[in-house]
Amino acid sequence: MSTDRERRIAEDLLKIKAVFLRPNDPFTWASGIKSPIYCDNRLTLSDVSVRRVVEQALAEMVKEYYPECEMLMGTAMAGIAHAALTAEILGMPMGYVRSSAKDHGRGNQIEGRMEPGTKVVVVEDLISTAGSSLETVQVLKDAGAEVLGMVSIFTYGMSKGIQRMKDAGVINHSASNLDALASVAVESGYIEEEDHERLLKFRDNPQDESWMKR
Repeated sequence: MSTDRERRIAEDLLKIKAVFLRPNDPFTWASGIKSPIYCDNRLTLSDVSVRRVVEQALAEMVKEYYPECEMLMGTAMAGIAHAALTAEILGMPMGYVRSSAKDHGRGNQIEGRMEPGTKVVVVEDLISTAGSSLETVQVLKDAGAEVLGMVSIFTYGMSKGIQRMKDAGVINHSASNLDALASVAVESGYIEEEDHERLLKFRDNPQDESWMKR
């Protein structure tokens, strides 16, 4: 059962078209996977009311699940702005992790002053297979951070991502997810009931393209 927060943010993502659902005309991800959903949470930054709801949700999750947090670290690039806005709400320092070290200057991969032993929470915008998110976690650990976990705006809830997180011992809390989005989309008439099942079938096994058959 989805929470009120998950449903509210799912509604907002659909409203501002940060999420598109096209089960009959799927998107192709960079990995080659055919997907009935495309999510661009960057658009939340352009809508003031939605942005406030999203950042407040991230702040509440940090306070609720990681009360010992001392610093937020955004993932490059999409998590940086959300980490900064959430850190401002919490009155907390922040930084971010580059996808790779700079090839000039000091060659930093971690931006912002983070002392070894700092208790850090990673801020991510979207979790799919969790590969890039866990790379960020590893960079922080290698630098001596105590990574408490992660908060994110949205997760697809894919089994591969969940297993990767479990294997790495990393806990993620998302403000919303595909289950909530699918339910809201059916109720609003955005998709049909049969498409709801197709979305969940994709979530459970994105490699199996049988979800595309009606």
